[in-house]
Amino acid sequence: MAWKSRTRNLQVFDTELSADTVEWCPVSPGHDILACGTYQLLKQGDDEGGTPSRTGRVYLFRYQREASLSPPLTELQQFDTAAILDMKWCHVPVSDKPVLGLAAATGELQLHVLSDGQDGSQNLQPLSSAVVGSERLALSLDWSSGRLDSSDLRVVCSDSAGCVSVLSLAECALITSSQWKAHDFEAWIAAFSYWNTQLVYSGGDDCKLKGWDLRVGPCSPTFISKRHSMGVCSIHSSPHQEHILATGSYDEQVLLWDGRNMKQPLCETPMGGGVWRLKWHPTHQHLLLAACMHNDFHILHCQQALEGSPAACPTVASYILHNSLAYGADWSRLSLDEPAPSSPPVSEPKTSLAKSSGHLRIQYESPTASFDTSLEDDAGRYIPEDCQATPTSSKPHLSINPDDASVLSCLLASCSFYDHMLHVWRWDWTPEDGTDRSKSSPVNESAPETLN
Repeated sequence: MAWKSRTRNLQVFDTELSADTVEWCPVSPGHDILACGTYQLLKQGDDEGGTPSRTGRVYLFRYQREASLSPPLTELQQFDTAAILDMKWCHVPVSDKPVLGLAAATGELQLHVLSDGQDGSQNLQPLSSAVVGSERLALSLDWSSGRLDSSDLRVVCSDSAGCVSVLSLAECALITSSQWKAHDFEAWIAAFSYWNTQLVYSGGDDCKLKGWDLRVGPCSPTFISKRHSMGVCSIHSSPHQEHILATGSYDEQVLLWDGRNMKQPLCETPMGGGVWRLKWHPTHQHLLLAACMHNDFHILHCQQALEGSPAACPTVASYILHNSLAYGADWSRLSLDEPAPSSPPVSEPKTSLAKSSGHLRIQYESPTASFDTSLEDDAGRYIPEDCQATPTSSKPHLSINPDDASVLSCLLASCSFYDHMLHVWRWDWTPEDGTDRSKSSPVNESAPETLN
C-alpha cells in the first residue's frame, strides 16, 4: 500500500506587501506565535534612473486551535520597517524571552524580543541592532542555537556585497566579532553547523558553496564546492544527525551532504524550481521542507539517502495553493492531536486541473476560503478518501518504527511573493505498513519542553 498524504489549507492572509519569510516561534510556550516578513521595492517617481527604495512590514500572529468555527490566526501586531529579506527566531530564550532576528535591506541585523503587553497580549519590541555594512542588503541570518545550546549565542549574517558576518550576543547587544569577503557576488545564505558552531557554511550567486572554520580565521575556506550549477540560496544543518547538511540552489536541485566529505553529495533531488529555503522538521529527522520558487512547496523524505542510497529523495507531500513565487516556509512545533476535518464529497471540479511535477494541481483563484488538496500517492495519483492507493512499482521502501503512531499530522506556514499571501496549512500523512514516519531524534526527545 502506498502512503496517503493530504494537505489542507486552514487560512489565507493578504500581507499587502510581497511576503518572503515566515517563522513559527520555537520557544515554549510560544509555539503558537507566527511571524511573517515582507519586502517591497518602490520606484521613485516616473524616472527610470531614480534610486528605488525598499520597504517592509512585520506581522505577528497567534494560532488558536480551539477556534474551529473562525479563522485560526489572530493578528497581534504589525509594524513597518525596512524591507525584510530573512527572519529567524533564536531556538532558545534570551533572558527568558523569545527573540526574533531580522535581516533588513538597510544592511542591518535587528533583534526584537517577544514581550507581554499590559493588556495581556504579546508583541515584538526592539532589543538590539547592528549594521553589517553600508550600501548593501542583509540577505540571511542563522542562530548558533540549533541544538538548543544557549551558551555562546551567535548570529551569522550574509549580505549582497558577498560578505559573511558573525555577531555575538552579549548582554542583549549585538557585537560583530568577524566579517570577511566570502563570495564574488551576493552571498545569498549563511548558516552554522549546529553540531560545531565554529563551522559556518555560505552560498553565493557565484555558484559556490563554501565552508569556514572560525577557529583558524576566515582567511581561506575549508572547502569550495561547485557542485551546484547556479547560485546557492539555501543551507540548513540537520539538528538531528551530525555532519548532515541540506543545500538548495537556483539550479532547482536539493543536495544532501555529509560534512566530512564535501566533494560529492549523498544524493541529488530535482525540485522543478529554484530552492529558496530548506527546513528540517524540528523533531522528525528524515523530513525536509523545501520552498521551490516557481514550483510550490514540497516535503521530502530523506531516510534512504541518509542511510546510503544515492537515489533522489521521494516527495511525500506538495502544497500547491500559492499562485506566486514560493519563498518562505516553516514547520510549527504545535501538536495537532485532533484528526483533520473531513472533506466534502468529491465532485468534478469546476476549475481547470493540470499536472505539475506528478502532483494534482488545483487552479486556485480566491484567498477567501479554506481549501483541500487531494490525497495523493507517490506517483501523484488521486486517492479517494474511502479507497486505498494502488501500489506502484517505483515506490521506495521505508523501514518501520513500530512505536510510531499511524498518522503524522503537522502544522505549517508558507508565503508567496508577488501575490503577497501567507498560508497556514496542515499535513496529514499515513505511511504504508512498514514505513518509518521519520522517528523523533534523541536530542529532541530528551528536551520536549525546551525545543520549540
